[in-house]
Amino acid sequence: MLAALEQGVKGGKWYSLIDKVQSEATLQAAFTAVAANKGAAGVDHVSVERFAKDKDANLKRLNEELRHGTYRPQQIRRHYIPKPGSTTEMRPLGIPTVRDRVVQTALRMVLEPIFERDFAAHSYGFRPNRGCKDALRRVQELLDAGYYIIVDCDLKSYFDTIPKDGLLELVSQKVSDTRILALIERFLEQGVLDGVKEWTPEQGTPQGAVVSPLLSNIYLDPLDHMMAERGFEMVRYADDFVVMCRNPEEATAALTLVRAWTASAGLTLHPTKTRLVDERTDGFDFLGYTFTAGKRWPRSKSRKKFNDAIRAKTKRNTGRSMAQIIADVNPTLRGWFEYFKHSHRPTFSSIDGFVRRRLRSILRRQTHRKGSARRHGADHTRWPIAYFDALGLFNLQRAHVAACQSSRR
Repeated sequence: MLAALEQGVKGGKWYSLIDKVQSEATLQAAFTAVAANKGAAGVDHVSVERFAKDKDANLKRLNEELRHGTYRPQQIRRHYIPKPGSTTEMRPLGIPTVRDRVVQTALRMVLEPIFERDFAAHSYGFRPNRGCKDALRRVQELLDAGYYIIVDCDLKSYFDTIPKDGLLELVSQKVSDTRILALIERFLEQGVLDGVKEWTPEQGTPQGAVVSPLLSNIYLDPLDHMMAERGFEMVRYADDFVVMCRNPEEATAALTLVRAWTASAGLTLHPTKTRLVDERTDGFDFLGYTFTAGKRWPRSKSRKKFNDAIRAKTKRNTGRSMAQIIADVNPTLRGWFEYFKHSHRPTFSSIDGFVRRRLRSILRRQTHRKGSARRHGADHTRWPIAYFDALGLFNLQRAHVAACQSSRR
C-alpha cells in the first residue's frame, strides 16, 4: 500500500482492499487501538475486557466473517450525557459493540492513508498529526496578516444529515472494491437502540462510529478544494470552519459560494449562527476560543464548562482534606491551561481567584465559620496564596508567565 500510495494505482482507484482489512495483523492492531480507548459495552453487553479474554478466537471469527462476506454490524446503543455548557440539555452518544469498533478501526486504518494524502492543507480535524492547536495557530497567522473579516460558518446537524448516497459516491471515486463499499454501506445503515426504541437513520454517519470522522472529512473535501482553488483562506476542523477575508466584499463572495455548495451537497448552514463578522469589533468563536480585537479569550461556554467541573470537585460538604481536594483539582487546572494558555493575560488571575474562593469556602465550612469566602476579606489573610502554594495548588497565572518567558527564549 505504501509503495502504491507513492507511485499511484491504476486508474487512481483501489480495487482490492478487503484482504487488508480482514487480515489478522490488521485486526490485532485494531483491537489494540480499541482497547487503549476503553469505552463501554454495546448492545451485546460485551466489554473490552470480556472481548480480550477470548481475543484470538473473536478476531479469527471476525476474519472469517469478513472473508466470507457474512459480517453484519450490530445496532448502536444510544446513551446520553450532559451537553457542555448546559445543566438541562443532553447530548446523545452512540456506542457500537466492541466487535464493530474493531472492524471499523481496521477499515479506517486501511482507508485513511488513501484519502489522507489528498486532503486539503486547511483541514485539521480528525487527521493524523494535526489538531485543534494547529487550526488555532493558522487562524492567528491569518489575523496577524490582516484577514479580519470572517465568514463564521455553522453546519446544522452535520453528522446526522450527510447524504449516504453522496458519501458512498465520493468514496467510490478512489475505492472500487465492492466488498469495502458494501461494508461502509452496512455501517451507514446501522440501527440505533435507544432504551426500547429502535430505528435506522435515513441520513448521516453513525454517532460514535470509529470510521465516522474519516467519512465526514471525505464528504467535505470537495468544499475544501473548491475554496482553495478560488483563493479563499479557509480553516476547518471537522464541521466547524471559518473563511478569513481581507474585506467585506470578499467575505460576501465566500459566503455565497459556501451557501451554494452546501445546498447542492444536501447540507444546511445554520441560519443564525452563520454570519459575517469583523474580528476587530465583533469577534468570533472558534474551537473553544473567542477571538476579538487582537486578543483571545476562552469562550463563555468553555469558561462555564470549566467552572462547572471545578464546582463539582469543590463542594463545601466534602469530607476530604484540602490536600486531597487540591490533588483532585490540579489535573483539571493543568489540562485546561494546556489548551487555553494562549488566552489574554487577565484570564488566568480571574480563574485562580475563582478556584481559591471555592477552596476557602470549604475551609470556612471545615473550621465552622459562617458565610462565604467572598464576604470575608480576612480569609485572604487566614488562607493566603502561600497557603495553597504549600499544598501544591496549580497556579495558572504563574504558569502563564513561565510559558510566555519560555516562548520568548
